[in-house]
Amino acid sequence: MKTAQQYIDSLRQRKVKVYLKGQLLDSQTLVDHPFIRGHVASAALTFELAHEPESEDLMTAVSHLSGNRINRFTHIHQSVEDLLKKVKMLRMISQKTGTCYQRCVGFDALNSLYTVTYEMDQALKTDYHQRFKRFLAHVQENDLMVAGAMTDTKGDRSLKPSQQPDSDMYVHVVERNDKGVVIRGAKAHMTGMVNSHEMLIMPTAALTPEDKDYAISCALPVDAPGVFHVFGRQTNDDRKMEGEIDQGNAQYGIVGGECLTVLDNVFVPWERVFMDGETDFAGLLVERFACYHRQNYGGCKGGVSDIVIGAAATMADYGGYGKAAHVKEKINEMIHLTETLYACSIACSAEGHQTASGAYFVDPLLANVGKHNVTRLIYDIDRLAQDIGGGLTATLPSEGDLRHPEIGPYIEKYFKGVAGVSTENRLRMARLIENMTGGTALVESMHGAGSPQAQKVMYSKLANLEHKKRCAKKIAGCKSETE
Repeated sequence: MKTAQQYIDSLRQRKVKVYLKGQLLDSQTLVDHPFIRGHVASAALTFELAHEPESEDLMTAVSHLSGNRINRFTHIHQSVEDLLKKVKMLRMISQKTGTCYQRCVGFDALNSLYTVTYEMDQALKTDYHQRFKRFLAHVQENDLMVAGAMTDTKGDRSLKPSQQPDSDMYVHVVERNDKGVVIRGAKAHMTGMVNSHEMLIMPTAALTPEDKDYAISCALPVDAPGVFHVFGRQTNDDRKMEGEIDQGNAQYGIVGGECLTVLDNVFVPWERVFMDGETDFAGLLVERFACYHRQNYGGCKGGVSDIVIGAAATMADYGGYGKAAHVKEKINEMIHLTETLYACSIACSAEGHQTASGAYFVDPLLANVGKHNVTRLIYDIDRLAQDIGGGLTATLPSEGDLRHPEIGPYIEKYFKGVAGVSTENRLRMARLIENMTGGTALVESMHGAGSPQAQKVMYSKLANLEHKKRCAKKIAGCKSETE
């Protein structure tokens, strides 16, 4: 397994093309760019923790392919215990980073493709699963960071992929030959892509036979010829070019360093193609991935909310109002909401089951309900944190003002809280609350792993409403409606 430093060093060996604010970055030094280095640091922690005895049980697993101990982020779930350890691992890492560490999307893509390629082979007599297992072995043996690439730009959403005026609105195959396929299009909101080694391309929706060319799943190095990435903006990201305090989360930044990944006539050898035209299985792959990914959110957002709770409580202490009854009540409500999120992720894992491939899958109903809770309860948690934190979380002068020889003493004087706590510490905590409860972080809670309507569609389909009706009629003593 890679160490954190080996991971960072391996990123410098790529020839990846990344554009940021209109500039092409140097591929060897982009990991040091102020906009990117925090994301690299949070991902690096997932490598570091695998080597620490106190976190080894959660961070590692034994490969069912090789029998070797591997980083859990490259593992295929072999039991309900694996599903549970995943959620516990995510909460633990989030408590250390306070932000996204970017390996979950690829982790879920690996598990989704493992199960679906097996079922495709059983039904169609293809050899996709064996191809995928060879790719998986490569990922595990080299402890690679994989970016999951599902979300297409979609264009006119009232039209199917094959009906789009511009066919590139969804990634599709433009050429097939005896060596492989050529694909074109783009994937959007790609978490951790610029500091990954490989990407897994997947369809973004259920498809019809007319959409055959869009039913493509494959693996690509992030620096493959024809691939380039355009790094996205985040709330207050220019502060990363300035002092440490104004960033809030000074070491790890915010969310996951998302980008637009453009695939401009990219060749993929057959050995790395895991679906090509099998439209009947595109929807299944999307649903498997969505459920695995929605499983995560009570874990990672539970851990992030632990930090938000701690920051709000500390801010109240620094201001001298931590013992006020209304503050204690709000903190308790934040704790209740956080544990509610975590409970759904634990529940969908505990109710997991074995698939035909032998790998384990979560309970899809509970996974979708859990993610839908995140799209609502995180807003309540963050609202309460902002309430407790006070107006200065949004109106503070800059770190430059604090350090200024003339006006700095006034900042020190007028933003002082209780005795024994430095003004700087109070400002740091206020900036952390600002960073974690606004802008990009909230949008990610809403739309990461699918927007609320996507979860509603899933749990309305899975809830078995007719069974509930039958139960009610029986309890009420209703006679047969045919009588």
